[in-house]
Amino acid sequence: MYVSVAEAGDHVERSAVIFDLDGTLTRPILDFDAMRAEIGGVTGPILEAMASMSDDARRRAEGILARHELLAAQRSQLYDGAVDLVDRLRRHGFGVAILTRNSRRCTRLVLAMHGLKVDALRTREDGAVKPSAEPVLALCRQLGAAPGRSWMVGDYHFDILSGAAAGTRTILMIGEAEAPAFAVEADFVVRRLGDVWPIVTDAATNETCMPTI
Repeated sequence: MYVSVAEAGDHVERSAVIFDLDGTLTRPILDFDAMRAEIGGVTGPILEAMASMSDDARRRAEGILARHELLAAQRSQLYDGAVDLVDRLRRHGFGVAILTRNSRRCTRLVLAMHGLKVDALRTREDGAVKPSAEPVLALCRQLGAAPGRSWMVGDYHFDILSGAAAGTRTILMIGEAEAPAFAVEADFVVRRLGDVWPIVTDAATNETCMPTI
């Protein structure tokens, strides 16, 4: 479920925690290699590849992408503690958002299925996507949060690049996998969502302005 929050004024003191969705709050299900193979001729990020396609090829690719994403959303499973972590952060005054390259339809489906409530949501239909800094900055503005007091949490290099470019601190979620080479670019590396809480709250405790409730 998405709960909207009004734009805050010019004086920004709040902290935000912005989560990626797939592979961060939900267990990874999407098979990107299978999508690339079905689309054909795609070796890198799918959205960027689609942007350079002809209209007909792009429409075909969009249909393939939508079908895979919908199936993944319907089968989605949250990581243990995801709802509790998000609720706890919100109760303690953090603005909580989801930033995903997925579609709004599928993202809303996942939120509704699992009773996950956030303060703001940004999907690929809303403009620039990760690794751009713009979507992180837009969410911080929407939440009335200072980027330098906020966090980007994700499992992929684009999450770390997007947060760092926007001036947030970054947390890389790796689960049980080996740390990737780009892990050195993240401020923190964690294996489970429960590790996020002490990191962001310890940082808030050491700042002169605590998150507002």
